[in-house]
Amino acid sequence: MLAGIGFVLAACAGTLNAQHGSPAGPVAIDRLAARRTALAAKLGTGLAIIGSQDLRDLERDYLQDSDFRQDNNFFYLTGLETPSSWLVVRATGSGRPDAVLYLPPRDPAQEAWTGPKLGPGPEAAAMTGIAEVRSTESFESDLAAWLAGGASPAPSTVYVSLGAAARDSTLARMLQGYRGSVTDAAPILASLRLVKDEDELQRLRRAIQITGEAHREAMRFTAPGQYEYQIEAAIEYVFRAHGAERLGFPSIVGAGPNSVTLHYDKNRRQTDGDDLIVIDIGAEFGYYTADVTRTLPVAGRFTPRQRAIYELVLGAQEAAMQAVRPGITIRELDRISRAYMDQNSGSLCGSDPCTRYFIHGLSHWLGMDVHDVGDYRTPLAEGMVLTIEPGIYIPEEELGVRIEDDVLVTRNGYELLTADVPRAVDAIESLMQRQPEWVTGRP
Repeated sequence: MLAGIGFVLAACAGTLNAQHGSPAGPVAIDRLAARRTALAAKLGTGLAIIGSQDLRDLERDYLQDSDFRQDNNFFYLTGLETPSSWLVVRATGSGRPDAVLYLPPRDPAQEAWTGPKLGPGPEAAAMTGIAEVRSTESFESDLAAWLAGGASPAPSTVYVSLGAAARDSTLARMLQGYRGSVTDAAPILASLRLVKDEDELQRLRRAIQITGEAHREAMRFTAPGQYEYQIEAAIEYVFRAHGAERLGFPSIVGAGPNSVTLHYDKNRRQTDGDDLIVIDIGAEFGYYTADVTRTLPVAGRFTPRQRAIYELVLGAQEAAMQAVRPGITIRELDRISRAYMDQNSGSLCGSDPCTRYFIHGLSHWLGMDVHDVGDYRTPLAEGMVLTIEPGIYIPEEELGVRIEDDVLVTRNGYELLTADVPRAVDAIESLMQRQPEWVTGRP
């Protein structure tokens, strides 16, 4: 029986690719090579060890999508979704990095349950542009030789990025006796991931397009009497239908009193016609996630009070957005947004400006993580992507408003990546009068 399985799996091996079957397709090899070269240039005489993610336990974990999502840093450098793997990168002084990829040997009996897995060999080399692909069985002995010096000087520093926490003790054992320093590779990798390359931007744009379509569907679908989870279902149907394989984060669909809870995601409440509903969602496409928020009047029309608060938040967002350009910092953008809100609050929030209800930061980086890696003190530069998301949350009125858009920093300013998602009051109200054709029994 196993011999037959082995034959079938061998026949399937030729169909494997870096993201087999994914709507996003594989990362271009030249992009992967450029990223590894950029990493090596920052290592000096050091060596970087990047670990992949491991499979989760189907028997013990509560899985919401599948039993595996690759570690971001490992995927960024290899484009592979193979679990339990390692990448070693060293600088050579020639301008090209010395990279060795370690993949688990194939196991036909296990693959009968999990499907074909990429193993060490020429297929992996062709997919990644890494000429040296070895079995993980030789990783420990190879690492020992590198740390001892071998044919080249021992590395002065070992930079480590572990995809799975369980690997910490394993690598610690391997590094026993090493006399150089061991440090976290995260700051170096974060600095590289801050500026997006062409492939990353293509994936982000598609994630944002899908999320925008889901927001438009929510605007058409939302009506009094629906439960938050019904609106969530309409949103996440659009995600899947358009090729998003995962959520970037749990969908936030908070109406009325739930609109003032920043990361509310239970989505259980039945909506009321007097509610505002905050919908903060992001589709993940090819390992990159959008993050877009809109606030809607459940009844389809803002009350005068709701409209006034909404337009104050919108003005604060626009003020910050118009200031986006290379050289400015997120902290400065935050200050600009709050200054606008201070100057234009009037008596909307009593005798104090409405900024007392603006209880979170204005922006965060966006990429492979919804709150992506990177130092927030870093001045903006061309190719960076960030959110702009002011908000006002008034618990005593059960009134929360957040508007969040995704912005690409360009050479002279910015590009609003979410430009096609309605955010003006009139545009939202107009779209909310249209019911999607597939909805039946709308309350």
